[in-house]
Amino acid sequence: MITQDMFASFISKTLAQTSQLARDQFGKVSGSTKAGDNNQVLTQTDLEIGKAIIAAIQAEFPDHNIIDEEAGVIDNGSQFTWVVDPIDGTSNFANGIPTYGTMLGLLDGDTPVAGGLSLPSFEEIYVAEKGKGTQCNGIPVHVTAEEKLLSCLVAYGIDGHQENPTQTVEETQTLARIILGIRNLRSSNSVFDIGMLVKGSYGGALNRTSKIWDNVAQQIVIEEAGGMYTSFEGAKMDYTQPLTKADLNFTYCAAAPALHAQLQSLIHKEQS
Repeated sequence: MITQDMFASFISKTLAQTSQLARDQFGKVSGSTKAGDNNQVLTQTDLEIGKAIIAAIQAEFPDHNIIDEEAGVIDNGSQFTWVVDPIDGTSNFANGIPTYGTMLGLLDGDTPVAGGLSLPSFEEIYVAEKGKGTQCNGIPVHVTAEEKLLSCLVAYGIDGHQENPTQTVEETQTLARIILGIRNLRSSNSVFDIGMLVKGSYGGALNRTSKIWDNVAQQIVIEEAGGMYTSFEGAKMDYTQPLTKADLNFTYCAAAPALHAQLQSLIHKEQS
């Protein structure tokens, strides 16, 4: 019988193994830009970590589906789908910047039920189970109790859209409103920002250009740490028929509940 405890143990063990692989290769590899998207970078380590995670899933849960950023979709007709980002923050990793990590999440139908994040350079692994909280290296963590957004650091990941400059101009206008409503802006544009949110160092994290593998693991890790997780505009995340959504753009707004409401107010505030 499969239990959530089995999932959490598997996630923790797998992320520990891939973290060592990432540390061993950090500073020794270079990246190449993916065709058609100057924002996306790939290294050999992405591929190696992805293969290692897929092999681990197939050995432990052979009937489950998998969505991996590099390998694509493996459809086994299961209600369970593992969602894998081998290296989140590959541009950072490829340039010798330590703010990168791995994300491994599990959907039961369209609901995140377990997930984990690793920050190899900081030797931190965050793991969450539905209804059981979030732990970092075995110690419970929680989003900030601060209720005043103006007192908080907030992370915002942003990519340039050369194919649609107007989109980037509009996004920076929204970002300006957010910056004026917070203490300071931070941006590794990677899973590092999520780790800082989960343990209360940051008040929120937002992004308007992401994929399903950027969201599933971090959503349950954030929610189980007491945070709210929605689309950038405040809607419920939609993972229905997840195997069909590998190519779709996802957005997110994540924060402690009181801060999430304040961020949404800034996002939807009309410019004066």
